[in-house]
Amino acid sequence: MSTEADAHGFPLRDLGEMRQRARDVLAGNDLGTMVTAAPNLYPHMWSWDAAFVATGLSTMSVARALQELDHLLAAQWKSGMIPHIVFSDVPGYFPDVERWGTRGASPEGVQSSGICQPPVHATLLRRIVERATAAGGEDARLAEEFTRRTLPQWIRWHAWLRSSRGGDGSGLLTIYHGWESGMDNSPRFDGPYSRVRPGKMEPFVRTDTLKVTDLSQRPSDEEYSRYLWLVQQMADVRFDDARLPGVMDFQVKDVFMSAIFAAANEDLAALAEHIGLGGNAPRLREWAQEFREGVDATVDEHTGLARDRDVLAGVWIGLPTMAGFAPLISTADHSLLRRQLEIFEGPDWTGDPRLAFPLPASTSTTHEGLKPRQYWRGPVWPVMNWYLAGCLRRRGDEARYRRLREASLAQLMEGHFAEYYEPFTGEPLGSMDQSWTAAVALEWLADPDAADAG
Repeated sequence: MSTEADAHGFPLRDLGEMRQRARDVLAGNDLGTMVTAAPNLYPHMWSWDAAFVATGLSTMSVARALQELDHLLAAQWKSGMIPHIVFSDVPGYFPDVERWGTRGASPEGVQSSGICQPPVHATLLRRIVERATAAGGEDARLAEEFTRRTLPQWIRWHAWLRSSRGGDGSGLLTIYHGWESGMDNSPRFDGPYSRVRPGKMEPFVRTDTLKVTDLSQRPSDEEYSRYLWLVQQMADVRFDDARLPGVMDFQVKDVFMSAIFAAANEDLAALAEHIGLGGNAPRLREWAQEFREGVDATVDEHTGLARDRDVLAGVWIGLPTMAGFAPLISTADHSLLRRQLEIFEGPDWTGDPRLAFPLPASTSTTHEGLKPRQYWRGPVWPVMNWYLAGCLRRRGDEARYRRLREASLAQLMEGHFAEYYEPFTGEPLGSMDQSWTAAVALEWLADPDAADAG
């Protein structure tokens, strides 16, 4: 990439300029009650995006951060599920609420999708609460009041995941759509998707391909028809959790989402204790232990990577994707942690000398199926860099956290705050002005070492 500044002032000159640029992105995407995921491609609220966005907002305003989470919780279904999209009034997105067919299933007055996304919320709320508590005063009061008021909703969310998606004793959560993983078209789902045979459904016109100039960055129409068939299968049974296992053509035990759930249960238990409601903590910690063990049990002894499980085919999915590092999030096994870190820093991952920055690609850079420009099939995702670095820091691994922070900040200096980046060239790809990318930039910059940057 050229290092000469373009007409918009990119690349950025220093960290102070990065901070202001990130704030401007979030302000520009703010509709008042929600920050949209991106200004053009994603003009609505996505569940796990919102949690990351809230942490970024909390570096500027704890009150606004909590408002973001409140808006998400207002869309929670009676079952306890938090839907993966809360629609704004901005038109032109597909699939919209009508295609989802969720009216009557979602709360009155709420327009949402009918599936979930990874439960990072408790982990990121804990970060916001820790920040607010350290600040004291009104921030601390607001954070404690919010946590006390919403704790039952977060527990219902976790209880729904445990009962409806993880109640079989495997210690792994089942997803019925790749979109639920957050890693929509990752190679890990190629096998399960290949067995989805769309039946008769309404024709569709995509809008994402109208907003991205390089169509190779997006899933194909054939892939999209499978995605929509799964949506229709759910809608046909009115999103009834009890009926989904009997009708869905896609059923995967998602190891990465399960690790996130294990960690989030620990964090929700800590939040409950923080506000004096520790009676909820034992059950949450039991779930954390159950899913921690479930994740560890998936690790392939030959590759050292965690695996998903294709439920319908009865086979393990062992492709070398970022999901293979699920134990970095949740494991308590020190030998497993050491082995995972060796792989993570090895030549197939962040140790590949061809990388523009030593950051994890979404698929191993030496895998034959790598597509370095296509969504979750190869690009580097800034939000994942920050999340995984945070997991390492919570373990006391400050050195690795610092290395990932330094590399990620260097990557983001190009200034566009892209959705994802080409691993070998550092080219920004997907949607620009992506809210969660701006949010994690603010989180990196909130680190004490960056306090003098403006």
